[in-house]
Amino acid sequence: MSRNINLHTLNDSAKFARQSFSEVVLRQDDEINLAEAALFIAAEEYPNLVVAEYLDKLAGFAEMVRRQLTDEMNSVAIIDAINEVVFGELHFRGNMESYYDPRNSFLNQVIDCRRGIPITLSVIYLDIARRIEVPMSPVGLPGHFLIKHQDETGDLYVDPFNGGRVMIEPDVAELLSRVTGDRVTLTREHLAPATNKQVLTRILANLYRVYAQSMDYGRAVSTLDRMLLIEPGTPGYLRDRGILYAAMNKFEQAIADLERYLKVAPEADDAETLRDRIRTIRLDRARLN
Repeated sequence: MSRNINLHTLNDSAKFARQSFSEVVLRQDDEINLAEAALFIAAEEYPNLVVAEYLDKLAGFAEMVRRQLTDEMNSVAIIDAINEVVFGELHFRGNMESYYDPRNSFLNQVIDCRRGIPITLSVIYLDIARRIEVPMSPVGLPGHFLIKHQDETGDLYVDPFNGGRVMIEPDVAELLSRVTGDRVTLTREHLAPATNKQVLTRILANLYRVYAQSMDYGRAVSTLDRMLLIEPGTPGYLRDRGILYAAMNKFEQAIADLERYLKVAPEADDAETLRDRIRTIRLDRARLN
């Protein structure tokens, strides 16, 4: 399946990163290397980033863990060994002081600075687990991100943002209640493994919120471009990108996205408001021409 890639405003290194990301997310989900794809997200922002070098660093982290393992270790002991390397020897930590810094969403920066948010720390943890052949899966809770390990004794959950704390389901329920201010009660759906594409979309959505709130519209559009590569035609992404284009006085692109949104969601609650918005954009375009 081909997908439209918006390359017009990108420099050569960013174009390569965007093309590479597009190729990765066209794969079947279980064929996606999550860390590689996350590094291609970062490569648009960091033109000198060499993805292979960071994958080699992750391979080195995994080898440090592998040297600690024995055949007699159970699941808890293996998780303890990963934690000792990741949070003990390598000193990875949750960045509680600057949680909303966009660098927390760029995997190269998290690897270099040893600080990140739950999802990027989880991507590192998952990559190490994959390399040492320990089955683990991502769990995207509202407001937080965990790792799940299933074995014959039941499900264990690891919280990379909090030093690799190991939890069982009641602990996760308490955590979710705390991070959401008691607004969300844990369900089985919350604990379902996330797909690789869902993880990548969430990384981009985090960046989108940071950029939109800081009125960095160009970067916000760039994140939506890549979210649309993962989920083409998603109405909300088209609407949000159209609104951003309008704020940037890119009238043709704004009208195109908003009209596409209305075509797929003609009865949406905001449909009439957006029809008025399109009329206003056309007037603005005529005045500037």
